[in-house]
Amino acid sequence: MSSIYYKACPICGSGNIHKVLAAKDHTVSGETFDIFHCGHCSGRFTQHVPGSAEIGRYYQSQEYISHSETKKGLINRLYHSVRKITMRSKQNWVKAATGLKQGSLLDIGCGTGAFLHYMKQLNWDITGLEPDDTARSNAKTLYGIEPLPSSELFHLPAQQYDAITMWHVLEHVHSLHDYLRQIRTLLKPEGALIIAVPNYTSPDAEHYKELWAAYDVPRHLYHFSPSSMEELLKQHKIRIVRKHPMVFDGFYVSLLSEKYKTGGNGLIKGFWNGFRSYRKGLKNVDRCSSVVYECKAD
Repeated sequence: MSSIYYKACPICGSGNIHKVLAAKDHTVSGETFDIFHCGHCSGRFTQHVPGSAEIGRYYQSQEYISHSETKKGLINRLYHSVRKITMRSKQNWVKAATGLKQGSLLDIGCGTGAFLHYMKQLNWDITGLEPDDTARSNAKTLYGIEPLPSSELFHLPAQQYDAITMWHVLEHVHSLHDYLRQIRTLLKPEGALIIAVPNYTSPDAEHYKELWAAYDVPRHLYHFSPSSMEELLKQHKIRIVRKHPMVFDGFYVSLLSEKYKTGGNGLIKGFWNGFRSYRKGLKNVDRCSSVVYECKAD
């Protein structure tokens, strides 16, 4: 199987890179992958990742909730309980960013289509893109939504969308810069781009180090800090208008990280570490476990 080895940072292109840790794939393969740090933009990235044609097998697990909708286990049941609240937050962010109650929405990496289904009920004109065949099939079964394969991104008409969303998707995209160039083309002149990504500078990431669940190697190709996100978007003439905290992510990630650390016996510690991260993220969004970037094209 072919793999990708970066000699320069895939986020900013700097050669000032070095290894900082090695993380294990706890979800599928049990393999270990090196994570490198860029001294220029402060972004991180996974080395020796499978290419886009080979990485699909690393998503083939019932534990991968965005594709399977599994409710197996306490952590996944909690995820589903909180999702209704996060859907309302996502809807509010889209409305505030666009100034619209209804419009055209493209959700990239839509998984099983839960967010698209929610927005369709609010009379938004929806389009979804999803690379995984199983997730697209589940979207049709669960919600009557038929997402397009992700390759169709490059065949959509220009200036078509009032809002483009990527909820924990950008870190999965092999063709990072090609995607951002095309996204900018697809936005209407006053359209909004909303990107949510994990933040490796959060307290939960600092606490769990290589066991931090949001490293999620090798599926997560990049690991962003707020400053590296700003650096990346500037390259594509996209500006960050404001940032929002995804307040529940610290709990979910901490519970999962504690499971990796203890084998599933650290529920109280996981909640406590999640609460600490949540509290600090409310005070400073740049410290949140996951950050939502509300953006406009310059």
